Amino acid sequence: MEDWKGSLMKKLVIATKNQGKVKEIINAFNDLNLEILSLKDFEPVPEAVEDGQSFAENAEIKARFYAKVTGLPCLADDSGLAVDALGGAPGIYSARYSGEHATDEKNNEKLISEIQKLGLTEAKGQYLCALVLYDINEDKLLSTEGSCPGVIHMEAKGSNGFGYDPYFYVPEFGKTMAEMTLEEKDKISHRGKALKSLHGMLEEYLK
Repeated sequence: MEDWKGSLMKKLVIATKNQGKVKEIINAFNDLNLEILSLKDFEPVPEAVEDGQSFAENAEIKARFYAKVTGLPCLADDSGLAVDALGGAPGIYSARYSGEHATDEKNNEKLISEIQKLGLTEAKGQYLCALVLYDINEDKLLSTEGSCPGVIHMEAKGSNGFGYDPYFYVPEFGKTMAEMTLEEKDKISHRGKALKSLHGMLEEYLK
């Protein structure tokens, strides 16, 4: 295994194949001396069993699992949408809300359908994110969380985001997450807030 803290260019594996997430993390950590890799760089890789009961538990499961698979420090994100009127759903099932072969399109269709069944034309909710970085060399965990409140609109707008972003309207910006630039999104998003917090922790840890 690579001596992470002692190496000049430190490799960090992001436990995802979602290039949207990878892009956000690279953008957030661009001033740190890190070579950021994703699971696509290690294919084929087995799937972690995400059987935690919270975003934080699932993030830690993935961070530890993929650190062992790759032999490198690993950062895992578990995030999703919690809609008040739906009792917090889709929650930890956000990525697979519409079933085993879920896609963003199918998940969004189900989300809008479930809200409309309640006779609502919009619904308050929040994006939640847990980040866990596991340094397998030091057996060290760094973890943080972030949240972003918003309103689910029935009509999709914007093409910059992924997941539920086209329907997630942020009143203070007057636009959906998918209408924002990456820089705007980083400032207020659940993942952006968590990444900012983790950035500070990483700076200190890597000294």
